[in-house]
Amino acid sequence: MKVLTMKQPWASLFALREAEYETRTWKTPYRGALAIHTSQKIDVKACRQKMVSELLGRHGYSEENLPAGQIIAVCRLEDCFSVIDHSGSGAVLENGRIISGQELYLGDYRTGCYAWQVSGMEILKEPIPAKGRLGLWEYPL
Repeated sequence: MKVLTMKQPWASLFALREAEYETRTWKTPYRGALAIHTSQKIDVKACRQKMVSELLGRHGYSEENLPAGQIIAVCRLEDCFSVIDHSGSGAVLENGRIISGQELYLGDYRTGCYAWQVSGMEILKEPIPAKGRLGLWEYPL
């Protein structure tokens, strides 16, 4: 299965569907099953931001108990949309979707970045320890 490694707290917020899109500076032609892996590093400064802290808290997480170095969820990568415009209050995707509020805050919506759209997100009951890699990588799930 293809796997995407993400830094915490962003990986958990995405897996928990607090963020609809995962934003990247690159697109992929791949569509299909995708596992979400958490890197070993946790962005503690991000965890302490008010909105992030509150969103994590809704699900019983804090910077102290976020999973690290584990595959935590599986989903299906459906599409990648380029960000065609960005202002301080919002961004526009190539499909016409306007991004604002929490979604804008949780992603990198600079013009030229990509919003990865997924469906069917499922949190694994038992996370799988794994060493992450850059880009999409394979893991036998």
